[in-house]
Order: sequence, then structure tokens, then C-alpha cells
Amino acid sequence: MEKGNSAPQRLRQKINAILSGDDNLANTETRISGWIRTARMQKTFTFAEVNDGSCLANLQVIIDQSFPDYEKITEQLSTGASLTVDGLIVKSPGQNQKFELQAGAITIHGTCPSDYPLQKKRHSFEFLRTIAHLRPRTNTQGAVARVRSRLAFATHSFFQERGFNYLQSPIITASDCEGAGQMFKVTSLDLENLPKQDGAIDHSQDFFHKPTFLTVSGQLNAEAYACALSDVYTFGPTFRAENSHTMRHVAEFWMVEPELAFAELPDIAACAQDYIQHLVKDILENCKSDMAFFDNFIEKGLITRLEKVASCDFARLTYTEAIELLEKSGKKFEYKPEWGIDLQTEHERYLAEEHCKSPLFIVDYPKEIKAFYMRDNDDGKTVAAMDLIVPHIGEIIGGAQREERLPILEKKLADHNLPKEAYEWYLDLRRFGTVPHGGFGLGFERMVRFITGVENIRDVSAFPRVPGHCEF
Repeated sequence: MEKGNSAPQRLRQKINAILSGDDNLANTETRISGWIRTARMQKTFTFAEVNDGSCLANLQVIIDQSFPDYEKITEQLSTGASLTVDGLIVKSPGQNQKFELQAGAITIHGTCPSDYPLQKKRHSFEFLRTIAHLRPRTNTQGAVARVRSRLAFATHSFFQERGFNYLQSPIITASDCEGAGQMFKVTSLDLENLPKQDGAIDHSQDFFHKPTFLTVSGQLNAEAYACALSDVYTFGPTFRAENSHTMRHVAEFWMVEPELAFAELPDIAACAQDYIQHLVKDILENCKSDMAFFDNFIEKGLITRLEKVASCDFARLTYTEAIELLEKSGKKFEYKPEWGIDLQTEHERYLAEEHCKSPLFIVDYPKEIKAFYMRDNDDGKTVAAMDLIVPHIGEIIGGAQREERLPILEKKLADHNLPKEAYEWYLDLRRFGTVPHGGFGLGFERMVRFITGVENIRDVSAFPRVPGHCEF
């Protein structure tokens, strides 16, 4: 560790607090720490642009030639090096920022060699995925991380302010919530020497004495708590062993799943709209510089698009109406729309972006293409399900009113070939004081994509897990 001179003991300030401060900060002493983005050596001065991740902007540090050990210190100020600077905040004569820092003492924590992969140039998203441990230092990934953090804060704020209780649902489960079978198995057995009984794996010797999996959803657990606490929400990681290589799918992602008791489908849709609009308004208010960056470099017109979402009423179509509109649209789709078939992303985006030109709820789907727990409608053909479709993304929320009638739920389990004994606890919720209830799940990464304009989900996940790739 190299030191110019002894640094006084004081709490460091984040760069965003300095750059957003008022004129009273001028001519006061402070301490900052961060990483050098660029350094320029002049004859009598060195200018170092320092970023600490607290905001998009850098703080310019000026090192005078009279600084102790000037040459020894400045030769270590390469891109990527980390340091702490004590100095005097002064008004900047330049137009790009309000303040700069005149260095009085410098501590170099870590030097950075010339093969540092994040030199001052643009890097492709594909390249940055190969160095996911370093890419948070780039402008785009730093902005994504700050927006994602704020979205998480705004999520908790929204539900807490409305009296929801936060439930930490289990990561390991014995239930397949979606009934799709695309689950990661959890086992403590020796895969090279599996115990067998009657030719099959003897799960009685496994840790939980039964087959268990990583969860695909916290919904079923949330239902149990909603049927006691009225309104709850989960917010945590979920896992799908789906061999998908699209820009919309990763194997590990986060879900926000509120569950409302004494509620029907219109109540659930209203909560979903309020939640989405709360998130958008919060980000536009509290992440202005990052959002301006995304608007400028990622998606032109992004802020205008989000401002419309924050203030408009979301459209509503039944699934049947949506199919009729798609069939009459005159558009050539890769997948032909027809009743009884699940909507594809191209169908959803046409309806949201071209027909409704706004976020759109599609409700009342055919029961054959939806999960067992969704409430049957009186027509005998559809269930009280909803998807929220947003422009540029497609589906961002899926939800439903749950089937609270015991005989019908028992029949639905049989129709989906699900073992009744595994869901006896779930059926108990209908045996003992059943109530109308329901909820929805929001894919958190899809929300980050919607807010930032970033196209690929792998670029809004810190360390994306996809088929054939589990690095870092």
C-alpha cells in the first residue's frame, strides 16, 4: 500500500452525495474511495476520474505536482486501480459536473495492470458476459444494478405500505406448483452409487426421504399464509430446468408473488396495475441520471414510454377476444393463433404495441392450457386467469384466482395426473375455512428489462444461469 502522506481519519462520502450536494459543500474537506475510470497526466497536474458505483458520474480528482511522491503515486493511477482520496471539495470550472476534489492525501489500495479488460472503450454485451465478475464496473451494468436495487426497495415499500406481510417461502420443495415437471432435483445421494430398491432409486435413503426439488414458485406456500394473514407476498429466487436459449429465459430468476385473501380476479388485476405503476413512478423519480443514460444509449424514448405507462389505464381483453383480434389482424405470425393454443410472444407484443398501444390484461384462458389451481369459470371452458402484457417485453405478470372449492380442486388434481396425497395439505386450506383468494407472479428480471430497455435477460441478471453455463 502506497501513501502520499498520512490521511486524517474521517468517514468517506459517496460520490453521488457530493455531486448532488448544494453550494455549502464547496471548500469543505472529505474522503472518497473508488476505482479509476481514466487518468490524464499533464505537465503540472494529473486528473483522475474516480467512480465508486454510487452513481453514473465520476468525480474528477486533481493531483498537483507539489503532491508528496507525485511521480510515484501518479504512475500507479491506471484505469481500474482502487484508491482513497482525502481532499478539498471545490467548484469545478468545467460544465460537466458541479464539484471536483483537490487531493491532499492518497492511498492506493490496488494497482491495475495494462491487461485490465475494461479499458476506456465500448464493450459488447456478449463480451461482458464472459467477465461477469468485472462488468458491474461498466456504466450500463452499474446503472442496471442500481435500478434493480431500487426496484427491490420499491417492491417492499409498495406491499408493506398496503399491509402485506413478507413471507420467506422455501427454496426446497416437494411440490411442482406449475405441474410442468421442469424442475431441478435436490439430493444428497451419491450419484455414482445410487441406492436401489426393486430396481428404482430408494429415496428413503435421501436427505428428505422423498424426491425434492428447487422451487419454481412460492405461490402454494403463500396461499397457506394468505389464508391466515389475509395478504402476503414472497420475493425470492425460483428455478426452471427449461432448455431455453431465448433472450427472455434464465434457469435461476427472481419472482415477486403477492397472494390476496377475500379477493377475486378484478381485485388481483387492480393490485397488479397499482404495483407496476408504483414501480415505474418510483424509478422515474429516484433514478433520474441512470434512466437518462438508458434513454440516451439503450432505448430512445424510454422515459416517454414509461411516463405513459405510469399514467394510463391498462387495457383488458378476454383470451377469446384476443384470438379473434389476432385472426383478423392480417398479420403473418410465425405461430398461427387459434383458440385453445397458448399465446406466443409475437401475439402478445402485437396486441400490446400495435392494437392496444398500452399494457394489457388478457383474462379467462382455456383451462386446458393453465395450471390445476386456477378457478374454473361458469362457462366450463375457461379459468379465472390473467396475464399482464407490456410493450417491448410481452408477458410480465401471470396470475389467477385460485380454485377454493374442494370437490372441483380434487377433480382438477386428478385431471392433471397429480398425486392427491402430495397435495393433502393444500386441500386442507379448502376443507378448513376456505376463502376466495388469488395472486400473481412478476418475473423480476423481466421488470428490470422493461424499465431499462435492456433486451437480453442475461444482461440484467448479475450472474445468469442458462443451459450449459453456470460460471462464477
